[in-house]
Amino acid sequence: MEAPRLYARLVQGRLIAALADSPVVLIHGPRQCGKTTLARLTGDRQGHRYFTFDDPVTYAAAREDPAGFVDDLPERAILDEVQRVPELFSSIKTAVDRRRTPGRFLLTGSANVLLVPHLSDSLAGRMEILLLHPLAQAELAEKPSAFLDALFQRGFKTRSKPRLGRELGERVAAGGYPAALVRSEPRRGTWYRDYIATIVQRDVRALARIAALDAVPRLLSLAAGQTARLLNVSDLAAPFRLSRPTIRDYVTLLEHVFLIDILAPWHNNRLSRLIKTPKLHIGDTGLACALLGIDAGDLTSDRDLLGPLVETFVFQELRRQASGRDDMIGFYHFRDKEGAEVDVVMERGVREIVGVEVKTGATVTAADFRGLRKLKEAAGRRFVRGIVLYDGETSASFGDDLHAVPMRDLWESR
Repeated sequence: MEAPRLYARLVQGRLIAALADSPVVLIHGPRQCGKTTLARLTGDRQGHRYFTFDDPVTYAAAREDPAGFVDDLPERAILDEVQRVPELFSSIKTAVDRRRTPGRFLLTGSANVLLVPHLSDSLAGRMEILLLHPLAQAELAEKPSAFLDALFQRGFKTRSKPRLGRELGERVAAGGYPAALVRSEPRRGTWYRDYIATIVQRDVRALARIAALDAVPRLLSLAAGQTARLLNVSDLAAPFRLSRPTIRDYVTLLEHVFLIDILAPWHNNRLSRLIKTPKLHIGDTGLACALLGIDAGDLTSDRDLLGPLVETFVFQELRRQASGRDDMIGFYHFRDKEGAEVDVVMERGVREIVGVEVKTGATVTAADFRGLRKLKEAAGRRFVRGIVLYDGETSASFGDDLHAVPMRDLWESR
């Protein structure tokens, strides 16, 4: 088996800028997405020394005497898997308040450390936070994509590109975890299942006392089967002898370890007809396929399986590309009580809204823009552009700032 390749990460420019003016920088995101590699590649060039709390001696020393541990650190330090020692945060805060040197502490965490229950101080005003996702298709292509610029600014020109066809299913099934991508397709599923077992036994157990720990992988498998659907806690709770509030707590816990995402609804307070239920998305489609026991061939032959997973694939790719930008982009979905919907709504600042509808077919008709037209009506002057992203060949305008765009443009747009 090959070692995972080193990819240039979209967020690296933001990391370097943060280290230049922030005393504490946190890279958080799921395990095995590349946080340690990114931290060490960047930190080594700036004189940071590396410490990991996966090392039992380092972990024990930090737990026993957090203040002394922080005082004994070198001028610049990388602290890996910092969520395992939440006691350190108050000591880091004290050290920073004594000497506010930019780039002093570079932290990584595989859980949302700001939501760990025992943290009493947030390091607000002292720490910049960067979320690292699994690899984006644009990172795998090793060429920066201009898709978001086209979406918010310059628009899409009429042109043709080859369909993805089976390649789309292959990309969805592969996912974005570096260690999984170097494995063959059958071995990849084994890696993902082992990965889930590790997170449940280590991170989930550490974050919360759960009586029915064995329910967590089963719940995640069920969530994988409901990806890109409106969140329905009753449906998720049905197979378990657990209450709805307990299952809701488990869903929140899976969010904290970056295994699922809850996509909030976009709404306008003037419009009462909008649905305000969030959507559930699995954190990575390779992980979802492994949990469901399906591969690229299954996706290619079964459009019902492919549809929701491609929607999640597009949503995750958009988020991963946005993570490397300085302008902050919020993500939502849109649905009204008449059933018109837009899979992904992106809001830049307070003035610009774009919509992305996802279609796995090779053709687009005017009817496919129904939800985007409703979004445009609701957003008014804030609406910039709406696109139907489809597995076809032609990029074309449908008028009124609406476009059909081939799926391949998502990571090949230049």
